[in-house]
Amino acid sequence: MLVYAIAATSLNLALGYGGLVSFGHALFLGLGSYAVALPSHHGIDNGWVHLALCVGGSALVALIVGAVSLRTSGMGFIMITLAFAQMGYFLFVSLKQYGGDDGLPIPAPSRFGPLSLGSLTALYAVGWVLLALLTWWMARLRQAPFGMALRGARQNARRIDAIGLRSKRIQLAAFVLSGAVCGVAGLLMANLNAFASPSTMAWTVSGELIVMVVLGGMGSVVGPLVGAVVYLCAEEVLKGLTEHWLVVFGPLIVLIALAGRRGVAGFLDRGAPRRIRPGAKADAATVVTKGGA
Repeated sequence: MLVYAIAATSLNLALGYGGLVSFGHALFLGLGSYAVALPSHHGIDNGWVHLALCVGGSALVALIVGAVSLRTSGMGFIMITLAFAQMGYFLFVSLKQYGGDDGLPIPAPSRFGPLSLGSLTALYAVGWVLLALLTWWMARLRQAPFGMALRGARQNARRIDAIGLRSKRIQLAAFVLSGAVCGVAGLLMANLNAFASPSTMAWTVSGELIVMVVLGGMGSVVGPLVGAVVYLCAEEVLKGLTEHWLVVFGPLIVLIALAGRRGVAGFLDRGAPRRIRPGAKADAATVVTKGGA
């Protein structure tokens, strides 16, 4: 759940903030997994090497994918990101020396000095810390000039260009950051499963990440986290009730998406009591008094 929450939060940077409907983010999840599996297969268990390969490789591929995909928009952008993800999938399927479509076991987990991600306790602790830092960063980024320009580019790219900013460059930077963070989620997934598989790059995984973001609330800080929790919990519950759980799950997602763009996080925020600024009551009373006078 932590892995998917991190991956969905990274996708939210491109999709929720930037309006970039990427149907290929599973590619970065898979690259992060293989950034652990391939070195480990050759006897390298240094976690810093894994992390460098994961972040550097995912960012480089995201730069290439983003630079090509951003030449189009809308359906063209979706199809090109999907095509890149499928290319990555078939590339790793064709690598028979590394397991092909059977995947590649990871003999040694990532080691960061005395810290080994082979321990579930350490892995969950690292996952929680990364998710907390990522959520804090997303909250700061949303209000930062870069985040505001990115959200402005989503609303009206021409106006952003007109004030002297390059909307495409801003969106490309967001896409690269999003891909690199999604790769880190893949690194955690590989250490959790001790296994890397091309199926991680399948388009269905990208679709699940998009559903998590939409379900939780696109563009909100905690929406992807909420969406991942709701999605995975609902999946487990419905699977226990019926084998035809998708028949129920599909319409449920459609109804939530139709109910509002803010998703489950929006419903929770709507029901939460509003925090009143200190002195607001006094100000309001003053206004009423003056109005009455």
